[in-house]
Amino acid sequence: MALIESEEAARRLARAIASDLSLYNEDKIVEGVQSDTLFTAIADEIEEGRALFKSRVSPELYEKNFYDRAIIDILVRSKGHVESPMW
Repeated sequence: MALIESEEAARRLARAIASDLSLYNEDKIVEGVQSDTLFTAIADEIEEGRALFKSRVSPELYEKNFYDRAIIDILVRSKGHVESPMW
């Protein structure tokens, strides 16, 4: 399979991976937000997603942090309604 070379396609992939993480780990994410341990609570899942993203995009696109931005947008910002010491 060819590596993704388009920024738009890389963003879509990053958001799809982050969305899957959110969908399949909702309870862990909410608990992590509530206790301010989100990135510890799902560290393994985030790293597994990162490895998948890195394997699918060109090195130049990987360096642009699309995956990290998607994690923040989808896992953190979408949980703004959850009570947390983070905010």
